[in-house]
Amino acid sequence: MSDAIEPTNVQSGSEVAANSGSNLPATTDNAPKPTFGGLINGIINFLTLTARFVALAAAALLLKEQLHLLKARMRSDAAFARKVAELCGQAGVDAYFLGLFFETANAFDRVAEASGELANAADQMEADARGVHAAHEAEYRGIYEAVQASPYRQPKPGFNKVR
Repeated sequence: MSDAIEPTNVQSGSEVAANSGSNLPATTDNAPKPTFGGLINGIINFLTLTARFVALAAAALLLKEQLHLLKARMRSDAAFARKVAELCGQAGVDAYFLGLFFETANAFDRVAEASGELANAADQMEADARGVHAAHEAEYRGIYEAVQASPYRQPKPGFNKVR
């Protein structure tokens, strides 16, 4: 005779749930329940991201304004360097030094052109930051509001989208 124990009735978890008289389906859903801390973190992440988009747009606007001021200053300095070169030419200053004045004026002009191009890039960056902020608000503001209004976990973006 063998000493091995033979199982007479082995059931899986779903069979046990089905035989227990419950009409609920057997699940193995061990998903964590939303906690207050997780909810707060989600709110803070949304608001922080929104604030960062606004700060980026504001920084780009400030940069653009400062670059326009720099451009105007460089144009003014270039004109002044040319005027000094003309006055030095009338005073009989050596041509080497006159060349340095004109070279300085040209350098100021190049800086003015580059700052204008950079100002245009900053303007585009500001517009892009505002666009990203608007897209973020359009996509996630409803979810943020739903999470604020309901104590229950909300679906991920796009889950309820009508196709």
